[in-house]
This record gives sequence, structure tokens and C-alpha cells, in this order.
Amino acid sequence: MISYGQNEGISCLHKQAVSPLWRPDCAPPNCSVSSQMLYPFGEDFRTLVARRCAAFTRIPALDTHGLKRAAVSVTLVESDDRSGETAFVLTRRGRDLRAHKGQYALPGGRCEEGETADAAALRELEEEVGLRLRADDVLGMLDDYPTRSGYLITPVVIWAEQAQQLLPNLEEVATVHRIPLAQIARADAIDFILIPESHRRVIRIRMNGFLVHAPTAAMIYQFHEVLAGRDTRIDDLEQPVFAWR
Repeated sequence: MISYGQNEGISCLHKQAVSPLWRPDCAPPNCSVSSQMLYPFGEDFRTLVARRCAAFTRIPALDTHGLKRAAVSVTLVESDDRSGETAFVLTRRGRDLRAHKGQYALPGGRCEEGETADAAALRELEEEVGLRLRADDVLGMLDDYPTRSGYLITPVVIWAEQAQQLLPNLEEVATVHRIPLAQIARADAIDFILIPESHRRVIRIRMNGFLVHAPTAAMIYQFHEVLAGRDTRIDDLEQPVFAWR
């Protein structure tokens, strides 16, 4: 499992609000999106996500600097609030883990020897939250993100059509959440701050009453930008100091 996010405070030197990343008025004509539902869960939206992922020019890391390969999944599921909206799966790491305990994370972990990123993401998804999906459920991949703690993470976008229950593996996962995409499309959901320890901006995303930071926040942010049809890069986004270890 690769993390990070928690409610620790960060010295805020600068803050920049981000406008909603994708709205009904900028949806393509053939996308069934209404003003009442930003991201309706269904085949039309799956097709849109697949098309946007296919149009995205992914930049893999060429020089890994000895980083350990890892993969996480941006897994799209139906929201559990009966709204019919699309959500993504987010976990909170267990308190007994050695590293990044209690932090919020996308399902994922270290790639095994010879294992591809998409295979690792699917395996970790089943191991952590009991969601068994297939290779043809993978819609695309985002940019590799190098972390301060020594990993090179490949985010894999996955569609979970089946109505399966999410069952956290309590050895690794304390809680599992379905975060509606509409939550992170709010104008006040995403911001950037500066910290004394780095010249790079730290990204934060507010969801479900807590803050999530990079690398998790960076990868979610890039996914939402891809969904909006923008090739926004995230290699300039910093992690908070508590995630450097």
C-alpha cells in the first residue's frame, strides 16, 4: 500500500484555490451528464473515461534513480450514497503498519519481480479491499510519480462495473471509502501551499472532512485533469514533510 494523507498541519506560506476541474457545461455533446449529476456511473461515463485515458500522453519515468517500482489504482465504483454518481476507492492505512500508518491512500503497493504495473494494481486491489477485477477493466495509466520515501508509483485507472462489496484487509487497511468524484470537483476542494523545506508546491485535496496530500493527492488531481481533457503534469508537486520518511 502506498500513501499519503492525514490531518497534520503544514506551515502555509501561500495558498491558491483551484476551480472545478470538469463541469456539465464543458462535457462533450455525446456524454449523458446533467446539471444534477456530474459523474453518472454507467457505460456512457466509462466510455468517456476510457476515451480520455487513451487521449492522454503518459510520461513514464526514464531514470528511476534506484527507486522501487510500485503501482496504485484509481478504481472507479458506484457511490454508496444512492446518488448514482461515480466514486473512487480510497483506503486508510492501518495503525500497526511500519510506514505511513493511519494515512489515506489509493489501493496499491510494491510491484513483484517481473510484474507489470496493471497486474500489480489489480493484485493489490484484491488483497487490500477484496475487489477482484480483470485486465480488461483497466482503462489506462497516468504519469509515474517518484516519492521522497523511495518509490516510483504508476497509477492505473480501473473501472469496477460489478456491484461488489469492499472488504478491507485489516492487516493493512483500517477503513475503506468510496469518494464521489463530485466531492473533489468543488471549487474549494483542491489547493496548493508552499513549505519552507521545498521550492515545490504541496498539493492538498479536501474530501470527507479530511485532507489528502501527495503522492495520493497528486495522482487524483492528475486523473481529474485527464478527465477534463488536460495533460497536466504532476512531477513538480511536492509531498508534505511527514511523507518524506
